Amino acid sequence: MNETNTDVSESAVRAAHEVRSVFSRLRRRLKESWDNEGLTPSQTSALSRLNKEGPASASALAAAERVRPQSMAATLAALEERGLIQRRPDPGDGRRQLVSPTDSGHAYLADKRRAGEEWLARALQDRCTEQERATILDAMALIDRLAR
Repeated sequence: MNETNTDVSESAVRAAHEVRSVFSRLRRRLKESWDNEGLTPSQTSALSRLNKEGPASASALAAAERVRPQSMAATLAALEERGLIQRRPDPGDGRRQLVSPTDSGHAYLADKRRAGEEWLARALQDRCTEQERATILDAMALIDRLAR
């Protein structure tokens, strides 16, 4: 039993540790499968957040990414130089600008997701049997239920 929470079984604690560890390793491997074309992890993270959550001010993005505004300014400048983001006036506050991905930014992220999924599909094909892939699908349904 877990000493700090005695109502949680040892198997639940072990499963939590394994799920976190495996997903962390898988995430790293997926990131390695990308050809990052020179983007830093912080640039990729900021671009991904804008893609998922929509336009944001530089200060809001810095807070969400938990970095200093000066660091975010440098990150955004690099993304803008590559044509991956654009800045527009905030319709609610003309003194502020909102940052969003350009069409090139959206395409960049879509390409990276596709590369990661292709790597994973090939790894599943090459390293797992049909029965093992079915087990993975069953496990993903359970994990999805947990995440909801």
